[in-house]
Amino acid sequence: ARYWHHGDPRQFLPERFLAEDQNHHSLAMIPFGGGHRACIGQELAWLELKTAIVRMMQRGITFEDTSENTGGYEERLACFPKKLAVRVRFDKY
Repeated sequence: ARYWHHGDPRQFLPERFLAEDQNHHSLAMIPFGGGHRACIGQELAWLELKTAIVRMMQRGITFEDTSENTGGYEERLACFPKKLAVRVRFDKY
């Protein structure tokens, strides 16, 4: 009901969506839904996104080792690499 105080809900008024919702919860947007009514195309969408990222990385990004890599690892709840540094260079193609 917060959007329809402008009168006719069928009237084209995009400015009714410009005001930011002050009570908006940061976790309110779940793009694929959840539970047994989750989007059936969710896995396909994630696969396409991963494929697009991999293709971009194959074509225009180079990863280089740096002298800042000292090796070793930190032991906490799990093992984490210590002082891991990788230089990323974006190539023109």
